[in-house]
Amino acid sequence: MPIAFPIRLPRNPAAADLDTLVTGRSESLFANDISASSSKLLDRISGRRILVIGGGGSIGSATTALLTRFQPAAIHVVDHSENYLAELVRNLRGRREGIADGLDFRTFPLDYGSPIAARLLADMRAYDAVLNFAALKHVRSEKDIFSLLQMIDTNLVRHARFKEWLKRYGHASTYFAVSTDKAANPTSLMGASKRLMEDLIFAVGAPENGRTTSARFANVAFSNGSLLQNFGLRLAARQPIAVPRDTRRYFVTQAEAAEICVLATFLAPDGHIVFPHMEAEVHLQPLENIAARFLAHFGFEPEFYEDEDQARNAVDSAAARDRWPVLLTPLDTSGEKPYEEFLGHGEKAVEIGLPSLAALRHVQTPAVGRHLFEKLEELVNDPNPATGKEEVVRIFASVLANFRHIETGRNLDQRL
Repeated sequence: MPIAFPIRLPRNPAAADLDTLVTGRSESLFANDISASSSKLLDRISGRRILVIGGGGSIGSATTALLTRFQPAAIHVVDHSENYLAELVRNLRGRREGIADGLDFRTFPLDYGSPIAARLLADMRAYDAVLNFAALKHVRSEKDIFSLLQMIDTNLVRHARFKEWLKRYGHASTYFAVSTDKAANPTSLMGASKRLMEDLIFAVGAPENGRTTSARFANVAFSNGSLLQNFGLRLAARQPIAVPRDTRRYFVTQAEAAEICVLATFLAPDGHIVFPHMEAEVHLQPLENIAARFLAHFGFEPEFYEDEDQARNAVDSAAARDRWPVLLTPLDTSGEKPYEEFLGHGEKAVEIGLPSLAALRHVQTPAVGRHLFEKLEELVNDPNPATGKEEVVRIFASVLANFRHIETGRNLDQRL
């Protein structure tokens, strides 16, 4: 019997059953390492003052929630979205354990690279650890020069400024910032910006006798703005869902992403970038298969289309037959990769004593020596720029030997 409209989906599309549906796991890949390392984590987090930048987003909020388990003295969260911060507070206070009475928990709706953030750092007692999740993380953010410059400003220029403020005001003997698998052999400008961010965090304002680490990890299932979150939204709106053809991705849950970040921040050795032990043969999944499993969860079989108009017009007739239109799009947008990888050419995995994670020792590109970040700041702040996207590609390629960008003239905003 066909489902009546409107379709009612769970309020939270990242429910445990959907996570299992996507990852094939009912237990976290990293739970054993969290459990085995709990005493070390408690020793390094308990009583400490922690600042979380971009802590209202999917990974940041999950990490913030996990950090509360280890009895820090303070967790302060900065995010430019006051709506994200409001939801974070509601979620933490609504949990069975709530927010511990002794925890100094505060949120600040700030841009982390703004003068107000500098004032915050000048006024606050020193933070022992800073975790930075602020980023423009979608390849669609490089669709034009204006969006691209904003991505460079957020991912690099403001980040460098923020690191200098931390050093000036005596914060962050422990520093962590999220990278991405797309930083390995980058083909997108977003991935290249995150590879350069890896250079930045280890070289700019690095704490003396401290620990600076990062993490590259897989797609986070049902995170804000993700393809999987979009599946649920499109289904609820009675619209077709879309996936790029012949594209494979690794997936972790939001809880797993938080576990990676906490392990990397407090247990990984200084100067290393961690990534999950995931095998391509087991964990690298075709997006078409995930779309089919997602639809089956709600009682539908996929009906594949290659024409956007036909897919849009087929929703009602397909649903009446317990089917749902899935638009298969060609993988021809600028910067998109057909598969994911954690190690770039010339990078080698090392073990760090955590069975679920490996790492690579960071090796600097020529970016810092050539004053790239200062040049990018001048580029972002120039009110009359002659620079176009092609020049940014040239600048990135001049310091990133593994950068292979192909401009196709297509972007994700031209897709369903």
